[in-house]
Formats: sequence, C-alpha cells, structure tokens
Amino acid sequence: MRTPANFCVSRLWHDKAVVLGFRRKKEAPEADARSGVARVDPRTKNLTKRLRPGDVAIIDHVDIDRVSAEALVECKPSVVVNAAPSTSGRYPNLGPGILNRSGIPLVDGCGSAVMEVREGQRVHVSEAGEVFVGEESVAHGTIQTAETIARNQDEAREGMNIQLKAFASNTMEYVEREQDLIFDGVGVPDVRTKFEGRHVLVVVRGYRYKEDLATLRPYIREYRPIMIGVDGGADAILEEGYKLDMIVGDMDSVSDRALTSGAEIVVHAYRDGKAPGQKRVEDLNVPHVVFPCTGTSEDVAMLLADDKHAKIIVALGTHNTLIEFLDKGRKGMASTFLTRLAVGGKLIDAKGVSQLYRSRISSWQILSLILAGCVAIAAAMASTATGRATFGLISAWFADIAHWFGSLL
Repeated sequence: MRTPANFCVSRLWHDKAVVLGFRRKKEAPEADARSGVARVDPRTKNLTKRLRPGDVAIIDHVDIDRVSAEALVECKPSVVVNAAPSTSGRYPNLGPGILNRSGIPLVDGCGSAVMEVREGQRVHVSEAGEVFVGEESVAHGTIQTAETIARNQDEAREGMNIQLKAFASNTMEYVEREQDLIFDGVGVPDVRTKFEGRHVLVVVRGYRYKEDLATLRPYIREYRPIMIGVDGGADAILEEGYKLDMIVGDMDSVSDRALTSGAEIVVHAYRDGKAPGQKRVEDLNVPHVVFPCTGTSEDVAMLLADDKHAKIIVALGTHNTLIEFLDKGRKGMASTFLTRLAVGGKLIDAKGVSQLYRSRISSWQILSLILAGCVAIAAAMASTATGRATFGLISAWFADIAHWFGSLL
C-alpha cells in the first residue's frame, strides 16, 4: 500500500525528472476510441476498399462529399484524419455532418505531414486534435464538432452565388461545343449490346444507390433490364447478384472483378480522344470501345442507351442538383441538363426510390405472425377428436412416404 510519505517521494522524483529533462519526448495520451491502425490514401474512394472497423482513416480530401462520407461510415473507422480542410467554403458540402452524426470523430486540416504516416502504423488522436505515432506527435488539426460544422456550412452558403454564375457560364460553353452529340448522336460508338425496345437500368455511385438498387428488385426480376454500371455502380450490381451487361466510365473506381466479368466496356474519354482509363482495361486484356464526350460518365450511359433505341431508361443514383455536382467536383452541369432534355420521356429517375416508401412491417414480423397462426390452428385442432384423428392420418401418410423412399434406396 502506498503511504502518504511514499506518494510524496514518488511525486517529488517525478517533478525532478521533468526538471532534469529525463522526459524528453512529449508523451502521447493513453489509447482510447481514437486509436487504431493507420490506413493512408489521398483518394478516399480507394482507401475505403481496404479500411476496416477500428482503423484510423488518413485522407487528403478537400470538401468531403456525401458519397465519400457514407462510404467511410460504412467502414466504421475509429477516427478520420484529413490533411486538407473538410469544408473549404466553396459550397456547403454534407460530408463532415454525416461523419459527425454517425459518431466518427473528424480531425480537420492536419497538413501534408500527416500523409507521411506509414500504412499499418499504430496511430492515436488526442482530444486536442494532435496526431501521435507512438509517442511522437506528427500533426495537429481541429476536431470538428456539430457547432463548428454548422458554422462552416453557414459561411459556405454565402459563396453559392459565385458557383451558380460559374455553372450558367459553363452551360453556354457546353451547348456550343456538344450540341451535335447531344441532339444528333454524332460520335456515339457502335456496341454489341442490343438496346432496341428494352428497358435499361443505369446505376451510378450516388446517394443511397445501394438501397435504391435493393428496392428495385421486383422491377428487375420482372422486366430484366439491361444493367449498366457507371464506374463503381458496376460493383453494386454484382454485389446484388445481378448479371452486369455494360460498364461505362473512366474506370477509376470499378474493381478488376467487374471489368473481367464479361460485361461490355465503354471507356469515357475526353473530347480530344484521351482516355486515362483505357490503359487499365488494356492491361487486363479486356475488349472495349472508347466514347469521347465532355459530359459525365452517367450522361454517356444515357446518351448511348437513347441512341441505340432503348425503350425506357431508369437512372439510379445519378447527380442532378447543384450541391451534388459540386460534391462530384464538376465545374458545370450543362451536360446533364441537355442530356435529360434529349432523352426526354424515356428517362425515369429512380434516385431516392428507397426513401419514397418503407414498409412498417418487416418480413420477420410477417413470418412470425404466420408461424403463430399455424401453431394456434394446430393447437385448436389437437384439442378435438376430429383434429386428433386428422393428425393421425397425416402422420401415417408421412410414414408411408418415408417407407416408400426407404425402399427405393
């Protein structure tokens, strides 16, 4: 047992050690919920492919968008450390709020030095936002709270007028440059997939795209639409157990599994013909065609389906609001405006369909109710002479069937 005298001696020695410089390193706080193995990647969508529950996610992501935040939440890291500002003030992005509401701490603006942390090192983040590797402090940021996030959002909303003017200017430029493609189909490549007279489902990695895809299961089962995955949307189609017919995009967020699944590949290229994703599919030795277009990959998918005379185009997870396009890092949304005008009555937007209606009675509740009803009927029958006789006949019938199967073997 420690006596008061021993405690005083111990405390005196501790203070003396500090004065004499015996504690030369700044001690890291004791490990808590903000500790874990470091997973480091400047691109959030690449990081989430290897991020595991309890890891520390270290990213370099200006203006964390909603899709990236939801992907991080799904991985359940202990803390997210961002080298860049999570809200730059350019627009009111939704990512920081999603992380905060999910209970995942966000340490903001830690600087480029934090990206030098090696993958697999043990990392701890203090309550003050200091990042430690072992006992060494490697970076310092600001822990975002609900109050700081709300304040950043308010400041960012004030700059939306500038973004809106930039969008309007970009629209006019795009009309001049791409009207032949949008309205006349000039430059649309030939593909082997037969679209004529069929339904087409275009799956984009957007808000709630996985939930929406699950909700559309009855439609997919009945109409058997052509399934087009736009980049990461292709993996969502495969994860739901569907056959993937086509992949459209720049191939930066789709897995090798999807690219080698047998689906037709359409590589989205710049208008000058340069296609950064082409090398990847060539390395995999996968047949493909190139579609030069200034618009987004989802626009390419819709234009292709329309030009090949699809009957109905169902778009899921697509981007069509100002905030969504800023989240995506797009300077303009003119291509989407014109694409939707060109596709016209063929297009059905199923984005958010999972939020339209949710049954208040789960499948398990229905099953339990059916089982309870069967038990009640069996109990009622067992209490009568007729019911007992019926059960006896049923039992004898099953015994005869079992004996017959036994004789066959």
